[in-house]
Amino acid sequence: MTNQILSGIRVLELGQLIAGPFAAKTLADFGAEVIKVETPGDGDPLRKWRMLHEGTSVWWQAQSRNKQSICIDLRTAEGQQLVRMLAESADVLIENFRPGTMEKWGMGWDDLYRINPRLIMLRVSGYGQDGPRRDEPGFAAIAEAMGGLRYITGEPGRVPVRAGVSLGDTLAGLHGALGILLALYQRDAKGGTGQMIDVALYESVFNLTESLLPEYSAFGAVRKPAGGALPGIAPSNAYRCQDGEYVLIAGNGDSIFKRLMQAIGRADLADDPGLAKNDGRVGRVAELDAAIETWTGTLPIDAVLADLKQAGVPSGRIYSAKDIAEDEHYRARGVIEKVRSAEGLEVEVPGIMPKLSGNPGAIRERAPALGEHTEQILATAGLSTAEIAALKEKGVVS
Repeated sequence: MTNQILSGIRVLELGQLIAGPFAAKTLADFGAEVIKVETPGDGDPLRKWRMLHEGTSVWWQAQSRNKQSICIDLRTAEGQQLVRMLAESADVLIENFRPGTMEKWGMGWDDLYRINPRLIMLRVSGYGQDGPRRDEPGFAAIAEAMGGLRYITGEPGRVPVRAGVSLGDTLAGLHGALGILLALYQRDAKGGTGQMIDVALYESVFNLTESLLPEYSAFGAVRKPAGGALPGIAPSNAYRCQDGEYVLIAGNGDSIFKRLMQAIGRADLADDPGLAKNDGRVGRVAELDAAIETWTGTLPIDAVLADLKQAGVPSGRIYSAKDIAEDEHYRARGVIEKVRSAEGLEVEVPGIMPKLSGNPGAIRERAPALGEHTEQILATAGLSTAEIAALKEKGVVS
């Protein structure tokens, strides 16, 4: 196996569900040693989310690969002391509890920095570690709404809709992973110390809203939902085909627009000087969408895609899970990999992304069973067999 770029970096993951664990998964995929701290008895609630096989979510196999599981009751003084002990040798600690929880347990940033000045601490929460809403519980759906995404998503005149995944969580996880890598670089390449990274779910969503705020600031324009279209960029929409399928067409580049109009038999629009640039096309977007759908409505989607491919116009079908699993490009790129769960089920999961030429990541280990590595981790930390047995007897670990 190629040398993993984060080999030797130890991560202590105290988070659960999605945002914090997604950040840790990203680091683990590139070689970091991730020790996941779970609650004795039930563990991370994600183990029971969505579809289960023999009591464990198949989602778990994607989210927790390359990690080790240790069960520690963080509500006990002994459990808190164990985490502080593990934090002494950690490079990174990730938590996504409500602000103030870690301080209540004696594991706030000041507490941990005191015992390990090289520690990098990622703190993910709904609204951040300060501000008037810091103490409110935060979930991805609420963050997507506050971050501006929900307002512009959906069909005009209908209730705003959410993405079908917990986008706010994974965006926060990616921002968190980026923050950790920046902090590691500052610490190790520039002679710095550890630092705390404050990631809010709503801010992670807001960071991706492109022109939303600048347009309001400059013109007082409040962007509205536009269904499958992309307002202000034309033509770019979903168009119904003869067989009832929808094709996505991005014909908004100036030269691409000309090729698209020629492909649909509308040379008059291709040669119209008023449509040569995007600002002119935006003013006539309804006309353009109607012309395109008049053409797509006469052909099944496969014929539409073939014609557009021939013309060099970006286009595609809307993929379901089945489409993804059967797509040859996904397979050729190696972004679908197989893992085997602790219960013996073979599951396909997203592969390693992004792709590094010199130090690509790898799925080294399956997702762990609950508490699978408890004894091993505690023994490595210096606890004796008798000490581990005593902690088990008290229910502090399992």
